[in-house]
Amino acid sequence: MEAPGAATVTCARCGREAPALARPPLPGEAGREIQERVCAACWQEWQQAEVMVINELRLDFMDPRASAVLEQHMREFLGLDPGAAPIAPG
Repeated sequence: MEAPGAATVTCARCGREAPALARPPLPGEAGREIQERVCAACWQEWQQAEVMVINELRLDFMDPRASAVLEQHMREFLGLDPGAAPIAPG
């Protein structure tokens, strides 16, 4: 059950009005956008999927392009890019 006065968002991924993240999960503008547009449950699902993306694509974070690739997958998964359909919640 949600605490009285707890913040909610209309999630870009699942479309529900659901509890928001308590604080931005990433630094800077990206973190603020996620906090404002993604519910806590969908962010948690991304955190699990993130590990699979890193492993499947064999991302090497010594390569600066790896972060950009991971961010693009995150934005697609969460439905943050205009015109891109989010990956349906499982």
